[in-house]
Order: sequence, then structure tokens, then C-alpha cells
Amino acid sequence: MFFWFVATAIFSVRFVFQDPRFDYRLLVVGVLLPDVIDIWWGGARVLHTLLFSVALLVVIMLATQNKKIIRKRTLPLAIGTFMHLIYDGAFTATKVFWWPFGGVSFGDAELPVAQRMGLNIAMEIVGVIMLVVLVRQCGLTNAERRRDFLRTGVLSSVSQEK
Repeated sequence: MFFWFVATAIFSVRFVFQDPRFDYRLLVVGVLLPDVIDIWWGGARVLHTLLFSVALLVVIMLATQNKKIIRKRTLPLAIGTFMHLIYDGAFTATKVFWWPFGGVSFGDAELPVAQRMGLNIAMEIVGVIMLVVLVRQCGLTNAERRRDFLRTGVLSSVSQEK
């Protein structure tokens, strides 16, 4: 799963925060990170826990006291990990989600994405459609706008500039 996570995270953050200067690059890293790391570990593990996302947020907040610019740039990473938990349905695997409060062993917990198999295809198609809408909304068919996005991480709607 790739398109589903990227699209849902970007659309959610754009809708909720409505921050024209939000940097979406680390959001994308954060939303993909739990599956990338936990696949390597062989199943749903620490990055699929609420504790990990909360701890990451706390570390960022404490480490960036009096450093507003660094905080603004790093917060999207933590927001992305929270978005992953939501859009992966990680909360349905209570043993993993609430770790270590429900026990310290992950056992043979599968990644939520591995449990859905066929539904993943439909979710990826929805993600692709959402990203096509986003590309059109933000004018990312234009090479210069794509370069600006890759350089700054900022997505602005074409209609906002008129």
C-alpha cells in the first residue's frame, strides 16, 4: 500500500490544518514509515503502536523547544505516523495498538495491510484517484510547480493563486 496512505494523509492534513505553508514531504515519510520498518521486522510491531506515535510527538516537541522552524518542519513526521494508524486500521489489532499495556509480546501479529489483501486493491485505486485530483487541484502537471513542491513540500491550490 502506497497511494492510499499518501493520498489520505495529504487530503486529511490539507482539510484539517488548511496551512498554506505546510511541508508535506515529511508527512509522506511518516505515513509510510510504519509499514516500511515493520515489514522489515516481520509483522506489526512497535511502529504500529499508539505509544510509538505519541513518543515521537513528545520527542519532537521537547527537542524543538524554542526552535519554531525546526518544530514546524519535523511535526509532519509525527502527524504522518498517526495518520498511518488511522488509515491502516491499526487500532483494530488491540494487542499491537495498545502495546505494551496489553502485554509485551507482539506474537505473530500481521500487518493490517497483510490481513486485508483483496481490499488493498480497492483502497489503492481510491488513493490513485485522490492523487489525480490533488495533482489537478495543485497544478502539479506543470513541471515548475512539481519542482517547487519537491523543493519546499508546499502544496497550493491553483484556485488560491488567482
